[in-house]
Amino acid sequence: MVTTLDKVDVVTVGVGWTGGIIAAECAKEGLKVVGLERGRERGTSDFAIVHDEYRYAIRYELMQDLSRETVSFRNNRKQRALPMRQMGSFLLGEGLGGSGTHWNGQNWRFLPYDFEIKTMTDQKYGANKLPAEYTIQDWGITYDELEPYFDRFEKTAGISGEDTNPFWGKRSAEYATPPMKKTPILQKFETASKNLGYSPFMMPSANLSEAYENPDGAKINACQYCGFCERFGCEYGAKSSPEITVVPTAKNTGNYEIKFNANVVEVMKQGDKVTGVRYFDTVSFEEFIQPAEVVVLTSYMMNNAKLLMVSKIGEQYDPETGRGTLGRNYAYQILPGASGFFDEKMNVFMGAGALGMTVDDFNGDNFDHADLDFIHGASLSITQTGNRPIQTNPVPPDTPSWGADFKKASIENYPRTLNVGGQGASMPHRENYMALDGTYKDIYGVPLLQLTYNFTDQDRALHAYLTEKAAGIMKEMGAKTVVGGSPISDYDIVPYQTTHNTGGTVMGSDPAISVVNNYLQHWDAENLFVVGAGNFAHNGGYNPTGTVGALAYRCAEGIINYSKNGGSLV
Repeated sequence: MVTTLDKVDVVTVGVGWTGGIIAAECAKEGLKVVGLERGRERGTSDFAIVHDEYRYAIRYELMQDLSRETVSFRNNRKQRALPMRQMGSFLLGEGLGGSGTHWNGQNWRFLPYDFEIKTMTDQKYGANKLPAEYTIQDWGITYDELEPYFDRFEKTAGISGEDTNPFWGKRSAEYATPPMKKTPILQKFETASKNLGYSPFMMPSANLSEAYENPDGAKINACQYCGFCERFGCEYGAKSSPEITVVPTAKNTGNYEIKFNANVVEVMKQGDKVTGVRYFDTVSFEEFIQPAEVVVLTSYMMNNAKLLMVSKIGEQYDPETGRGTLGRNYAYQILPGASGFFDEKMNVFMGAGALGMTVDDFNGDNFDHADLDFIHGASLSITQTGNRPIQTNPVPPDTPSWGADFKKASIENYPRTLNVGGQGASMPHRENYMALDGTYKDIYGVPLLQLTYNFTDQDRALHAYLTEKAAGIMKEMGAKTVVGGSPISDYDIVPYQTTHNTGGTVMGSDPAISVVNNYLQHWDAENLFVVGAGNFAHNGGYNPTGTVGALAYRCAEGIINYSKNGGSLV
C-alpha cells in the first residue's frame, strides 16, 4: 500500500549543502519545504567520539551502505560492469549533511576559464586543440554572472582566506574570515614556490580561523587544528557544514520539515511537469508519495542522474551515436604530485582539512598550452591535514612492504615526509558516461547506476607534466629524496583517489547538449530542478564544493521566481 502525503511547495531529495541551501532560501520566502534524506539525523553531539580513525576513516561510518545500493563499473563498453562491494575510489556520504559533513573544507571558486572553456580554448588555440571525442563545452553561464552567488555561499560558510592569488576571477568582497595559521611546513612551501617564481597563497578554508556568525545568525566556531576533518564530522562545530548553517536556518522559519530514512526511487511526471516523488522508508519499507509543486534533486551527483534515468526524464546519452544528454560528460579528477623525504622532524600530526598553501601558476589556462598536448591543468598544494597513524605509512622507494624493515622505515619517515599534490582537471570524453545497469539492482528493485570510465591521453599528458612541476617544488623545499607520482594508465576504482565526481546532468544554454539551463531548471519539466557537481560540463583544478554552493544559491533564486511566475527561467 502506498501512502500519499499532503502536497508541499518544494520537496528536495537529499539534505546536504545543496538541499540545505534550497530549503533555507525557499523557507525564508514562505514556501513550505520538505527535505527527504535517506540517512539518519545527526549533529555535532554525535561526533563526541569522532577521533576514531578505524570507525570513520577505514570502515566509513558516515558513508553510503553499499549492501543496499551501489554503483557498477567498467573501463570500457567491451567489459562487463561489476558492482562495487566496498567503498574505493570515491566516498558517497549519507545522512544529514551528506558529503558536506565529512568533507575536508577546501573551498574554491572555479576559474573564469572553466565556465567558457570551449570558447576560450578555441579562440586561443584553434578548434582542433583536442580531438573531437573530447566533448568540452561552455557552461551557459560566466564567472561574472555567478560571482554574487559565490560571495553568498562564502559568507554563509564563513570561509577563511586571502585574496592574493593573481589568477582568480575578480571578487566583490573579501573573505568572511582571515586565513588559517601559516605553519612552518607551509612556510617551507611558500619560500620554495617563490624561489621558483610562483605565486603561493593560503588555501580558502571552511575550517574557520576564528569564530563567526553568518548573515542568517548561524554560529561557527574556530578550528582547533585537531587533524580529524576528512571522513569525520566536527564535534567543535568549527568546520562549516549544512547541519550547523543552512539546515538550522531553514528549520527556524517554521516552514521546513526533514523526513529521515526516506529513499526516493522515482520522480513522478505527468505531461510536461513533475508531480512529486515516490520513496521508501528504509527501516519499515513502507512506500510513500510526496506531492510537490516543485521537485529539486539535491542528492550526490550520481544519485541525481540515476533518479532521472529510472524516472525516464530526459534522453539517455548514447556513446555510439553521441545523441542524448543524460549521463553525458562524466568526469573525474587527475592527481599528479610528488613526495619528499627530509632529514628533519616536522609536526605532521596536527592540522586541519583545508590548512594548506597553493600555487595556481599551472591551473586553468594560466600558462601557455600551445606546445602541449593537453588543456587546463591543476592547482598544486601542500596541505597539513593531520597524518593519522593507520593510513600514514610513508616509506622511501625499495623499502619492503612488510616486516621489521618496513616498520622501522615507517616510524622513521612518519614525521619526515611531505607531499605536494595537484588536483588536475578532467576533460569529458565521448566514452566516459553513466547509464543504468542492465543486470544488477539495488535493494529496492531499482537498477544500479553503471559507470563507464577510463583515463584518456589528455589525462595522462596532464598528469606527467604537473607531476614534474610538483617534484620541482619538493626539490626546492630541500627534500633529500623526491619521488614523483607514477604515470597513470587505466583508471582503477579500488584505491581511494577523490570524491570529486562531476557531470551527467550538465548545465548549458542549449538543450541539445545539456540537461538543465543555467538556473538548473530541467529542459523537459519546468518545475524540476537538479543541483550538484553533476551540472559541471567538465572537472576543474579544484574541489567542487564552492562552485556547487554558488550554483545552489542561483538555483534557489530561480525556484523562488518560478514559484511566483512559472514558466522557463531562461
